[in-house]
Amino acid sequence: MSKEVYGVTTFNSTHHTIQAEGVFKEKGISFRTIPTPREITRSCGLAILFALDDLDKVKKMVVDDEINIANIYSYTKEGHQSSAEKII
Repeated sequence: MSKEVYGVTTFNSTHHTIQAEGVFKEKGISFRTIPTPREITRSCGLAILFALDDLDKVKKMVVDDEINIANIYSYTKEGHQSSAEKII
């Protein structure tokens, strides 16, 4: 069974998600916009899934106030199971 680990950013609004998509593109960071996983929150919303290798770049975007996030999570998928752990 393969184990996949990603980073997931959550946002306080769809508007912030759309703004972040532009910054991710500008910085050349591969990402996918996804519905926020249930393991993170049961509310509606969008999140950005990215390679955990890019975590330092994403953190820098937050520190430099280029993106406005709610949280960053480590998101693990193994088979049909998934889990999330809050990083920030």
